[in-house]
Amino acid sequence: MLIGLISDTHVPDVAEEVPPKALEAFSGVDLILHAGDLSVVSVLDELERIAPVLAARGDDDYGIEDDRVREVQQLELDGVNLYLIHSSLYFARDLILHPEKHDLERAPDVVVFGHTHRETVRAVGSSLLVNPGSAAFPYYQLRLGTVALLTIEAGKARARIVQLDSI
Repeated sequence: MLIGLISDTHVPDVAEEVPPKALEAFSGVDLILHAGDLSVVSVLDELERIAPVLAARGDDDYGIEDDRVREVQQLELDGVNLYLIHSSLYFARDLILHPEKHDLERAPDVVVFGHTHRETVRAVGSSLLVNPGSAAFPYYQLRLGTVALLTIEAGKARARIVQLDSI
C-alpha cells in the first residue's frame, strides 16, 4: 500500500492552492492522509480526486465539519497501527514512548503529524515518526516544500520525503 502524506497546506490563508507538484507526487497512491491545517475543506475534495482522503484537525481548521476530519485518525493498514495527528513532534513521540498516558494498549507503529512545517522521518524504538512538512509553506516560507510517501508492506512501514521542487 502506498500512502501520500501532506500537511499544513493553509489554503487559501497562505497558499492559493495545493501545489500541483504535490498532486503529481501523489499519482498512484492508494490513500492520502492530511496532517492538519488545511484551512478549507475544498483541499480534501481536490486531493480526493486522486485517492480517498482522511485528515487530522489542525489548530487553524476552525469550523471545518466533515466526516473525513477528526482530531485523531487511528488506522489499521495491512497490519500497521497508524495514528494521524496534527500536534508537535513532542506529542507524537510521547504517543510512542508513553502509550499508557494516552489510553493506548501499545505504541503505534507509525505516527504521522504536522504543525511544525518541518519534514521528519525518524525511528523511535520500533515505531516510525513522519512529518511530511508543508507543501507550500515549509519553515514558514512561501515556496514549494515537501510531502511524504509512506509504503506499507507485509506489516512494515517505511517513509520517504519528496522535495516538490525536484519533481
